[in-house]
Formats: sequence, C-alpha cells, structure tokens
Amino acid sequence: LLVMAIFKLWPVTITLAGVAGFIISIGMAVDANILIFARMKEEIASGKPLAKSIEEGFKRAWTSIRDSNISTLITCFILIQFTTSVVKGFAITLALGVLTSMFTAIFITRNFLTLIPSQWLENKHWLITSGKSANNK
Repeated sequence: LLVMAIFKLWPVTITLAGVAGFIISIGMAVDANILIFARMKEEIASGKPLAKSIEEGFKRAWTSIRDSNISTLITCFILIQFTTSVVKGFAITLALGVLTSMFTAIFITRNFLTLIPSQWLENKHWLITSGKSANNK
C-alpha cells in the first residue's frame, strides 16, 4: 500500500514492466518478514523470553535482508543508468518497492511487535510462530 501511495504522490505511469517490478518487490517484502519470523521462532524454541526473541530475531535476520536488498538496489541503479525506458520503469518500480519494504520490515513490523503488550502476545504465540513458546511447553 505504501508503494501505491508513493506512485500516487509521484506521478508514475504503470507499464507491464512496472507491474513486474511491483510484484517482485512484494515478494521481497514477504521474504524479509519470513526471515524475521523464522529467526524469532528459533529464538523462542531455544527458550528465550518473547521480548528477547523479537530483538534477536530482527538482529539475526537483518544481515540477510540488508544484503539481498542492497544487491537488488545496485542492480536497479545499473538498469536505470544503462537501459531503455521500459527497463528503467521496471528498475525504478523495483527500487521504490525494495526501499519501502526494507523500511516497513525493519521499522514498522519491529515497532508493531515491540509495542504490543508482551503478555498478550505470549498468550497468543501462534500469531508469531507455529511453535510453542518456552513458557507454554
């Protein structure tokens, strides 16, 4: 939704290549969240408290998310500089989507999980992972 809002504020003509870039950026956003929640699940399974598991999960997932997004952004900037307008549209759309997904994964999701009361999340651990927390074993 944030990417679509950016497209509305900054007039962008959406072509088929732009739609492809948008879809790939959605896939990368989903991948980032899967990495974060998988790391959190591992931390919970090791017996750490929920708040510490959230912190460690984000810390452990950050390097993978950062590396994949930076390599994608480098590729996008190369495509913007050296290709035709159709491919530039793809690259611009993908770059905007990647930047937005990186922002939402690291700042919005993290803040959302840390602001929710721990006791409430502890009782509903299935919202975060499919595994049981250490306190519910």
